[in-house]
Amino acid sequence: MTFGLRGVSVRRGGVLALQDVDIVLPPGEVRVVVGGDGAGKTTLLSTLAGALRPMEGEVLRPEARRIGYLPAASGVYPDLSVAENLAFAAAAYGSRGAQARERRRMLLARAGLAGVEQRLGAQLSGGMRQKLGVIRAMLHHPDLLILDEPTTGVDPVSRRELWWLIAHAAAEGSAVVVATTYVDEAERAAELLLLDHGRTLGSGTPQAVAAAMPGRLYAGDDPPRGDAVDRAWRRGRPWRLWCPDEQAPGKGWREVRADLQDAVTVALLRWELSRRGGAA
Repeated sequence: MTFGLRGVSVRRGGVLALQDVDIVLPPGEVRVVVGGDGAGKTTLLSTLAGALRPMEGEVLRPEARRIGYLPAASGVYPDLSVAENLAFAAAAYGSRGAQARERRRMLLARAGLAGVEQRLGAQLSGGMRQKLGVIRAMLHHPDLLILDEPTTGVDPVSRRELWWLIAHAAAEGSAVVVATTYVDEAERAAELLLLDHGRTLGSGTPQAVAAAMPGRLYAGDDPPRGDAVDRAWRRGRPWRLWCPDEQAPGKGWREVRADLQDAVTVALLRWELSRRGGAA
């Protein structure tokens, strides 16, 4: 069964946190929700998990016991050991027997947590806690796995191991949705949803989102001047300049092909310019 949201709007504390948002979550695939702080990512995932009720739209999800959910915090109990955290989760979801124990052992080993089973949750590094949280969420082979920024603030090795767990869950047939602020992680997904202030700014495959960027993109070594400043940003040492029309920016600028990071930046830039009444 395919899960997701259809035309969902959510109001939190008098603020419209999601506005007419759609996302489709088929089994065996990873979808990424990307956006900055306040974009609506946590609201979307909380609504999908059943923790929030939408004011409009339809939520398609399995029954609660078939959902695996990692909140923005790791969900790890700090006063329980690694083994106790997993035993508690296994008991809660009815995951018992030799096969379940072997699954725990395999996931811990693959995530680099073998040998720390007796360490308290409070004694784990940030990366270790996040990996344990993901294992807890996927331990019972959920039909829908919901992960809220599992890789934020973790080291590169832990990040790679976390994505192995995510890919493994999808390979086992789970529909997986991951919220992140990292655009490069969106490239790992079958499709992405770009949010800002609760609105959809783009969706589709990473390649389609990049190709759909309007206007033209230029690179140059010197900062732009005048009105162009509002449409420029640094990417490494060079500058990027987005031109919404066909007019070239002049000498010193060369046209470049936009990738996903550029397309996301332009989408956010267009939204900000439209809010300020500028060109979009």
